[in-house]
Amino acid sequence: MPDSKGFTLSIVVPAYNEGEVLPEFHRRLSAVMDTLNCAWEVLYVNDGSTDNTIDVMHQLRAPHVAIIDLSRNFGKEIALTAGLDHARGDAAVVIDADLQDPPEVIPELIQKWQEGYDVVYARRTTRDGETFFKKLSAKSFYRVIQRVSRVKIPADTGDFRLLSRRAVDALTQLREQHRFMKGLFSWIGYPQTAVYYQRKPRFAGQSKWDYWLLWNLALEGITSFSIAPLKIATYAGLLTSLGSFSYASFIIYKTLVYGDPVKGYPSLMVVILFLGGVQLMSIGVIGEYLGRMFNETKRRPLYFVQNHIPSSVKERPDSIITTTGQQNERTTR
Repeated sequence: MPDSKGFTLSIVVPAYNEGEVLPEFHRRLSAVMDTLNCAWEVLYVNDGSTDNTIDVMHQLRAPHVAIIDLSRNFGKEIALTAGLDHARGDAAVVIDADLQDPPEVIPELIQKWQEGYDVVYARRTTRDGETFFKKLSAKSFYRVIQRVSRVKIPADTGDFRLLSRRAVDALTQLREQHRFMKGLFSWIGYPQTAVYYQRKPRFAGQSKWDYWLLWNLALEGITSFSIAPLKIATYAGLLTSLGSFSYASFIIYKTLVYGDPVKGYPSLMVVILFLGGVQLMSIGVIGEYLGRMFNETKRRPLYFVQNHIPSSVKERPDSIITTTGQQNERTTR
């Protein structure tokens, strides 16, 4: 259990085109952290932004501010990984820069961590500023993935959470290419608990998550933590084969017993198109998993860092992360 005093906290903030909101986010974060009796650093990860995000980060530069400028846009999941790789604190908080997740909740996360929890996730009680369809689709996704995954992924929970040092160290050992961080946070295990909060609308700017990106994130989550789609494809194939065999037997029986001619073109086309659709669906499901296996076998680095400006927090002696996102051990854990 961590001491109530004398610890160091790292705040990881991935940002893509968040130049409008970063100054207000930093002001509110600093106001919260200044009330806590601890050392802290904030790691701003620029995920290949095309606006003035990196310039704003440099304007916010201070001894407790670290900047990780990735070589291109790698996506939020990998940007989160880059920030956690470079976090030096006894615990790390992951939070978005858009102020939908209020920094004022951080003291509650710390309190639960001090009670002995390794992962303290912030669970949303409301989702202000979001459409009904987005709320419904998010709720449905969490319910589906809880049913099909062997890992219990908390419902109504985003990336906003606190991770203990051993939880961060565990996550940095997971170097898979297709990363669904909400699932990885749960997969590592360790004692976990929730803190409840009200999610606010964006402070400024536009959400980068359209429905297409959310759909692909949902596919990442399901295929990363479940083989249920493969099982569904198998069962669909078995049921289709059984139905086809039964119908064929019925047609043969009618022909032999009653002399009824086999029905013609329309019924034949319906059967062919139905079977073809089932086969293509099954091949597509297999292709999703095969494509992910193909990407994993390449063993490419997760990211490249174009520029890294560390904070004044003392570097931990046990490991370093190179600019290619590969972990080099200094000592054996």
